[in-house]
Amino acid sequence: MGRNLQSGERLRPVDLARGHGLSTQAVRNYEEAGILPAAGRTPHGYRTYTPLHAGALRAFLALVPGHGHRTATSIMRAVNQGAADEAFRLIDESHAQLLEDRRTLQAVESALRDLEPTTAHERGRESAPAALTAVSGPGGTFIGPLADQLGIRPATLRKWERAGLVRPHRDPLTGYRVYDEADVRDARLAHQLRRGGYLLEQIAPLIAQVRAAGGLEPLESALRDWHGRLSARGRAMLAGAAELEAYLRERG
Repeated sequence: MGRNLQSGERLRPVDLARGHGLSTQAVRNYEEAGILPAAGRTPHGYRTYTPLHAGALRAFLALVPGHGHRTATSIMRAVNQGAADEAFRLIDESHAQLLEDRRTLQAVESALRDLEPTTAHERGRESAPAALTAVSGPGGTFIGPLADQLGIRPATLRKWERAGLVRPHRDPLTGYRVYDEADVRDARLAHQLRRGGYLLEQIAPLIAQVRAAGGLEPLESALRDWHGRLSARGRAMLAGAAELEAYLRERG
């Protein structure tokens, strides 16, 4: 939808929808969700929209790639309710999360740089890098403390074990799972890759490569892809900010 519409022009739902490849129902849903300002009505009760609604729709669709549908909805709802500061807070949170994801990626890369090849007997059980070790006793750490340290539930670690991401041994006296330094490293690396959007079945072969301490090309490729996705998200946030600023100017 172009920006050359006259301020007094009235648009039907279908006009707004066609300009963005949407259905008229989608436009109505966006209005009901607060993404668009409330539509005007004809004497017969039909919705009518204006260039302001077109600007709101452009802003929302531009925000989605960088912030996600839920956050983009909350941003637009806040703006349309006159709560611009709340919208800016939500945007700040997204940028903070992007920064945290960049730091997570750097931590993964740092962990890989610290990996050193070991003998065939030691492969898969090598000592963890200092950045990835957990505070534990000589025999290792139990599932509860490790889960707490990672900020996940013990059930998640058990799920990762079933997927082959971690391989704790059992204490011979208690039967409890015990995670040594290599297990802690694998758990942390799995956690970081999950944060990066990777599925368990995608992570398993990468963890196997790390255990082998060689042939890391698949992981390096995944990290390049992760870099690309973070950069794309950053650019999408810039594009969304530009459209949102234009909409804020239109609102006056």
